[in-house]
Amino acid sequence: MSTTKTDSQPLAAQNGLTEHSHGGGTGIPQSSRGARFTSYDVEAFEVPGGREEDWRFTPMKRLKGLHNGTAVATGNIKVEVTGDGATVETVGRDDARIGNGGIPSDRIAAQAWSSFTEATVVTVPKDTKPEGPITVTVHGPGEGQVAFGHLQIRAEQFAEAVVVVDYRGSGTLGDNVEFVAGDGAQLRVVSVHDWADDATQVSSEHAYLGRDAVFRHLAVTLGGDLVRVNTTITYGDKGGDAELLGLYFADAGQHLEHRMLVDHAVPNCRSNVLYKGALQGDGAHSVWIGDVLIRAAAEGTDTYELNRNLVLTEGARADSVPNLEIETGEIEGAGHASATGRFDDEQLFYLQARGIPQDQARRLVVRGFFGELLQKITVPEVRERLEAAIEEELAVVGA
Repeated sequence: MSTTKTDSQPLAAQNGLTEHSHGGGTGIPQSSRGARFTSYDVEAFEVPGGREEDWRFTPMKRLKGLHNGTAVATGNIKVEVTGDGATVETVGRDDARIGNGGIPSDRIAAQAWSSFTEATVVTVPKDTKPEGPITVTVHGPGEGQVAFGHLQIRAEQFAEAVVVVDYRGSGTLGDNVEFVAGDGAQLRVVSVHDWADDATQVSSEHAYLGRDAVFRHLAVTLGGDLVRVNTTITYGDKGGDAELLGLYFADAGQHLEHRMLVDHAVPNCRSNVLYKGALQGDGAHSVWIGDVLIRAAAEGTDTYELNRNLVLTEGARADSVPNLEIETGEIEGAGHASATGRFDDEQLFYLQARGIPQDQARRLVVRGFFGELLQKITVPEVRERLEAAIEEELAVVGA
């Protein structure tokens, strides 16, 4: 089935942007994020070799051919939707709604666009507020299998909804996920990447916010061999409010990578980004790249981003690069920060001095580190599941 979308739509190049980076050494972008190329056509992108800015932290050999076209679909994902108050449809890429959230900006996202056979669209109708959460469970294609997928979550005008996107199972998956929040809508999403140990996922998330729309997103990444999630926020009109939160826990040999671009192109919008990660075991590797772009027209912008990493053992590595590009001085505020540190022995000493055993003290410190994010999960079953998963992670090294 051929696409009805425009083949390529590069964002207008921005001139004179100030680039400012903390954290990962040579983390300053090679060019403005405003000039990022986008296309639905996989052949419009060069095959990445691993030295490009967007790929330099990613172990290319572990992508299992998703980046160079050698990964061919051999299986399918299974999507299950539970909960009341939303309509669920299976559509092709020629559906006019597909692509409303955003356009692929790298070769894997374009490959996923070109390769999926059917998309799942979950819509919360105008002026409705489901009583409970809507859960979208995505099952991988199975061990040794490859699949491509497309999912769109829509909250129409003035709708309010909580959606849980739960990834489970095995295999290799390249997918695009769209979040579309209409004017005045409030869309809250928890994405849980709880794959089996063999799984590889490269996912591009595209969020589009209408006028005065509120978007709250918490990404939780625990399982899988390699998980890379690229999230882009686009504001369609004034008053958009986006909060991006993330929690990840990397074990020995795992590669967990989160990249995001918050594109402030219209006035009087807000964004807040807070990601926290813990790492343990030899070869555990996390990557967090946070790009915030404030264009010339985006007066009144208020934005802040923060990434914190807690390294629990030797042999683990966290790369963290916040980038802030500003083209106008007429803003409410803008800032970013990044911190990576080892376990705080002073905190352990303080707790042990009060009679708390070392293993329990370590658990308390890590719980406190993640507590701020866990408290924001409004679905009790999900929060309890993640708390249990963190406890299980800590038990791996006898913490």
